[in-house]
Amino acid sequence: MFIAQASKYAHDFWRYLVGSFIIIVASVIGQLPFTFAVFYKKGFEIMGATEAELMQVLDSNLNLFLLLLSFVFGMLGIYLVVKFLHKQPFKTVTTTRQKVDWKRIAFGFTLIAIFTAVTTYWDYSSNPDNYVLNFEPVSFTILCIIAILMVPIQTSMEEYIFRGYLMQGFGLLAKNRWFPLLLTSFIFGGLHFFNPEVTKLGNIIMIYYIGTGLFLGIITLMDEGMELALGFHAGNNLIGVLLVTADWTAFQTESILKDVSNPTAGFQVILPVVI
Repeated sequence: MFIAQASKYAHDFWRYLVGSFIIIVASVIGQLPFTFAVFYKKGFEIMGATEAELMQVLDSNLNLFLLLLSFVFGMLGIYLVVKFLHKQPFKTVTTTRQKVDWKRIAFGFTLIAIFTAVTTYWDYSSNPDNYVLNFEPVSFTILCIIAILMVPIQTSMEEYIFRGYLMQGFGLLAKNRWFPLLLTSFIFGGLHFFNPEVTKLGNIIMIYYIGTGLFLGIITLMDEGMELALGFHAGNNLIGVLLVTADWTAFQTESILKDVSNPTAGFQVILPVVI
């Protein structure tokens, strides 16, 4: 039903191709401020720089803000595409219910937030040498403001793309649920292949990324709405950004703790931020 309700609106598959292109363009435009800021700071020295080196150019809070800004543009792109290209109410990309169930979003958020906090505390208590205290009150306060305002936009944009927009588009094309579930999960996981976590932890981490996509897709289809997935993804990323950072993660922030362990040496309890 979640997929089928999109058939009531303009759902020709070419619209999904054009819509995806528009969303990509919107996201690229949103990346320009980061590119300009890095170029202003380093000039042509950034030519040939690795992603890890680019992430070190700006202050970490400014870096995070500019990185997340592209998702704001992407989210706006999704909204405009759904509203004007598909002539579809935005709620129908979110849920089959009469209105968005915020209690479900809060439940998904709370569940993963508690799990992340507990496992982080457990790992910190068990392996204190793997962490250093990174807490700086002023920097952390700024981080909290940026993260609370913008991380949910980042995670929501990803959910609306993969568990909403493309799930419905591929579902209407294939006329089943398993094809869009698998395809969106593999695309979602594949887009994380160039994350620094993959370089550090190895390709085995792709199981986590693709598996996360499958999990979020399954609960979306079973619950006939994205609310649980929206809350889960936001909770995972927001709490992760605030609690722990490391030199090898996609988000390097002014978090409370810094992981200084060698994650390739053994099992890591702390799950990577899904970006």
